[in-house]
Amino acid sequence: MSCAVSAPSETLGCEIGACELNHSAMGPALTLILNKRKGLWFRLRKILLFVLGLYFAIPFLIKLCPGIQAKLIFLNFVRVPYFIDLKKPQDQGLNHTCNYYLQPEEDVTIGVWHTVPTVWWKNAQGKDQMWYEDALASSHPIILYLHGNAGTRGGDHRVELYKVLSSLGYHVVTFDYRGWGDSVGTPSERGMTYDALHVFDWIKARSGDNPVYIWGHSLGTGVATNLVRRLCERETPPDALILESPFTNIREEAKSHPFSAIYRYFPGFDWFFLDPITSSGIKFANDENVKHISCSLLILHAEDDPVVPFQLGRKLYNIAAPSRSFRDFKVQFIPFHSDLGYRHKYIYKSPELPRILREFLGRAERERQH
Repeated sequence: MSCAVSAPSETLGCEIGACELNHSAMGPALTLILNKRKGLWFRLRKILLFVLGLYFAIPFLIKLCPGIQAKLIFLNFVRVPYFIDLKKPQDQGLNHTCNYYLQPEEDVTIGVWHTVPTVWWKNAQGKDQMWYEDALASSHPIILYLHGNAGTRGGDHRVELYKVLSSLGYHVVTFDYRGWGDSVGTPSERGMTYDALHVFDWIKARSGDNPVYIWGHSLGTGVATNLVRRLCERETPPDALILESPFTNIREEAKSHPFSAIYRYFPGFDWFFLDPITSSGIKFANDENVKHISCSLLILHAEDDPVVPFQLGRKLYNIAAPSRSFRDFKVQFIPFHSDLGYRHKYIYKSPELPRILREFLGRAERERQH
């Protein structure tokens, strides 16, 4: 009888002992898991505090060092595509292009590309700089192209535009501002405008009576309107001005740029981010410049432009169109629907572009002759 009841008792004792052993074994494991979680939370908290600290430090850093903002606007230190030799435009498929170097000022040298019309492709093979310079006096019109920030005159989308314009019968002259590409000098709005003026005068000294049009893209629209305003004030306007993806002024563009999105509603945004731009002497006031321009104006803008909002291009047109300075000239705004996907720099892909240019510049030429 005693033996019969002792077996369950021993089994129960073993089970209790096993549980105690399991609990004693789980204790250190549970502690280890909790410690790991605490360590992970501590690291995440450190990262979060670092990010928040950086977020609040950046506005003060930019305010104290306005040169940082200037660098972010110009982005001249971003050289893409990398590893290309700007002395050899033929490497980019431009076999009818010559590379020059001009000197607008002492200690400033700028690299220039001159692409002749495609119909001269065979004649251009093996020719020297003098032949290209003399070619500017031919019966083909000339486009001076002013590129935007970042990259060089050899940027992919820029090269593709040169090819389109060349195929339409235009000479294309483009260059890198001082501090861009292989050009020597320190970037500034004044310096960029002076570089453009120097190249324009260099073209006019060789082009005879050929029409000379100015085409600016993105930040280059600011250089373009600065240049054309100055040319109009000295009574030597170009034959037409084309602005691709333009803004109104650099403050409005900086406020609308995607990079500013995380700070747009930051207290004192203008004081921290926009005032340093102005204090650096950077304005690019397209909205003011167009009031002093007297030549035909064409504005091209894609509705899905993520860099320069479409509404800024439309706003610039609404400022320019009623201006008295344009009373004898055509002002035209061409939007490109967002479904086309041209965004900020692919308008050159539009099959309508040749027709748009032919009609607009044809009319501009008739206005010039009258």
